[in-house]
Amino acid sequence: MGQKVNPYGFRLGITTDWKSRWFEERHYREFVVEDWKIRDYLMTQLEAAAVSRIEVERTRDRLRVDIHTARPGIVIGRRGSEADRLKKKLEEITGLQNRIQLNIQEIKQPELDAALIAQGICDQLVRRVAFRRAMKRAIQTVQKAGAQGIKVQCSGRLGGSEMSRKEQYREGRVPLHTLRADIDYGFREAKTTSGRVGVKVWIYKGDILPYKVSIEDKITREAAMAVGETSGQSGPRRLITAGGGRRKADFGAPGEPGDDAVVTNGLLHDDELLSELLLEEAAPVVEPEAAVTVADEVEDEATETPVADLLPVAPSEPDDLERQLAKDEEMERQSRHEHHETPHFRKESD
Repeated sequence: MGQKVNPYGFRLGITTDWKSRWFEERHYREFVVEDWKIRDYLMTQLEAAAVSRIEVERTRDRLRVDIHTARPGIVIGRRGSEADRLKKKLEEITGLQNRIQLNIQEIKQPELDAALIAQGICDQLVRRVAFRRAMKRAIQTVQKAGAQGIKVQCSGRLGGSEMSRKEQYREGRVPLHTLRADIDYGFREAKTTSGRVGVKVWIYKGDILPYKVSIEDKITREAAMAVGETSGQSGPRRLITAGGGRRKADFGAPGEPGDDAVVTNGLLHDDELLSELLLEEAAPVVEPEAAVTVADEVEDEATETPVADLLPVAPSEPDDLERQLAKDEEMERQSRHEHHETPHFRKESD
């Protein structure tokens, strides 16, 4: 039997960081329950805000909450009203007055976030979209965004059937046993009329090299924690994606950065620089991601893109994928209403 291991916990401390960063000996149990209450309240209040994950960091007397979302305008609200309301509620939950720092971080590429892709599939299942169509559309979207592999699995009463089952599709490489592989994992549940349907998504983005946190980074973070400041998220990781196969038409001619180029922190390099990048000890200098603070004013919320719209719109002319999906749905509909009788074998009498 296969042993199913969570990709996040399997790589914890190697290529992934903790979502709760604090240390406590006496009140450990209370802090764990507090973190769960914070995440449960925020996920309940921000269902339409496309929240991917929530990180909690504690120091001696301060609490920092980072909300990673694809729609920061909904989280902040007009002139920061929604963020102030969330902050006051968090102060009531934790009992820390004026000592909570709420940061809203925008996700630049929601198409490569496994949790948001799973949430988009769940929203379609609730709207009674065929599960095969939703899964294949999600795979198509992630592949167009530049992922090297994706696996999607749905389990439950799919299509309203009486007996639950599992269906999964995979495209590209998804090396779950490779520790240096950057695999994003997301799980969401769709509350359909026939019951809950679980959706799991694995997205393989490339390899992280080196996959050990540098000593200087550790010293900097420990010094920040010692003086009572929040260290925040660790520095940018080296992401190396190895391309292969035929050159796509969207990329330039040979000699220009193309499909087989090395992507390091969003910067394209030639294949000749691969050995030099691997030998460098210091991390490359890049600008940190811009964090959206609570004080930012958002006047227009209508420009935000909902998660359900991340999947591409069906083309006007039916393509091969549409015809194949329609044929699968028609075969499933016909087989659902057919009743096959068990054949009876009787011994012929002489």
